[in-house]
Amino acid sequence: MWRGLWTLTARATHGLRRPCWRQASGTLGPGTGVTIFALSSGQGRCGVAVIRASGPASGPALRSLTAARDLPPARSARLRLLRDPCSGEPLDRALVLWFPGPQSFTGEDCAEFHVHGGPAVVSGVLQALSGVPGLRPAEAGEFTRRAFAHGKLSLTEVEGLADLIHAETEAQRRQALRQLDGELGRLCQDWAETLTRALAHVEAYIDFGEDDNLEEDVLERADIAVRGLEAALAAHLRDARRGQRLRSGAHVVVAGPPNAGKSSLVNLLSRKPVSIVSPEPGTTRDVLETPVDLAGFPALLSDTAGLREGVGPVEQEGVRRAWARLEQADLVLAVLDASDLGSPSSRNFLDTVVTPMGAQSPAGSGQRLLLVLNKLDLLPRQGLAPYPDLPPHLLLSCLSRQGLDGLLEALRQELAAVCGDPSAGPPLLTRARHRHHLQGCLEALGHYKEASDLALAAEALRVARGHLAHLTGGGGTEEVLNIIFRDFCVGK
Repeated sequence: MWRGLWTLTARATHGLRRPCWRQASGTLGPGTGVTIFALSSGQGRCGVAVIRASGPASGPALRSLTAARDLPPARSARLRLLRDPCSGEPLDRALVLWFPGPQSFTGEDCAEFHVHGGPAVVSGVLQALSGVPGLRPAEAGEFTRRAFAHGKLSLTEVEGLADLIHAETEAQRRQALRQLDGELGRLCQDWAETLTRALAHVEAYIDFGEDDNLEEDVLERADIAVRGLEAALAAHLRDARRGQRLRSGAHVVVAGPPNAGKSSLVNLLSRKPVSIVSPEPGTTRDVLETPVDLAGFPALLSDTAGLREGVGPVEQEGVRRAWARLEQADLVLAVLDASDLGSPSSRNFLDTVVTPMGAQSPAGSGQRLLLVLNKLDLLPRQGLAPYPDLPPHLLLSCLSRQGLDGLLEALRQELAAVCGDPSAGPPLLTRARHRHHLQGCLEALGHYKEASDLALAAEALRVARGHLAHLTGGGGTEEVLNIIFRDFCVGK
């Protein structure tokens, strides 16, 4: 149905509906830009739907639909009866708001219509707006692109807004808000100012090196600034891609011998029946993946086949795929049956998976592991039998959920290490584009240090500064901008 609404609107815009506009005070001057409109509150029935218009015809459109001589006070909601400007037919009683530019989201004149969210009401208002001269339906991301073009948002802030719209977990929301607030952009701006001062010192020495009035340590100050910036960039690039994992989700693989309770754990953490649970060994023969929110962090949770010598070609292929997933994991949930730790399959899993991964440095960028001893409810009263070589572990019962809170807290800590803490520390690099430009900046600083001529050194500083400008949107190519803005929905 909603696709049909947009088809009607597009047809009306292209002349299939006679333009009819009730003239209000003030007319559009020659050479004015195009005004766009769209449903901004998402599709589907709802209590209130928000329709937004941006551009020079927003004011005339608002007056046309409300049959009012004057616009409402800026940034104040007013209750108005909306009418079709052609037929005069009432469409809805709605709240309208007027945002004169440049004090608006896009920097242009903007109007908002807060109407009842039924399809017929929304369709009627959209068709009425399509009949106003100078208006057309917005393309995906066009409101935000206009905000960027008018300097309301930097490119990193635009990306933060897109991430906020798509955020599904608490950690993603926090990270997106920090980027939308401009933390990454301000950091890049500070770095760019450092480069500008260093470049000014180098060029001053080139132009006035023989002048007695020039301070003697001007080149040394430039070198000190470049060395400090090099260290800051290198530290930021040593983040093990935490920001990108936070944005797209960490890869968490559940592995263990057959019948340890892997599928039960996957179902418990995902809060839905993802995997078949059966007492028969080898039930899971392929990798089953599901996106989940684990303790506030995004993760792709993978259930794998029990690691053992396969009894048939199908199970052997499942075991091979399980090993392949283990190699790709950011975090491994190693699951063992707490009541069967002495079995050959459990001992083999400890020796081949748990012990080698546990030997890795937790502070490094390698894989991380949590050992979970499941089936706590099957242990005798005296608890777990002593195993001197058993690594640190968590006790859990997927059946009774005993130990689940402790597991979730451990997962939160491990995923914070994998994805970074969005609430503290420097802003994270959430896109490969960020990393590319910072790496390019760092390489240009290396060329500055190696330059045998001051003119080449100055050019290297200009290249480094250009990478930072591209990161925040200055001098960005049209192709890059198109990729970024197409991630937005229509109406944003």
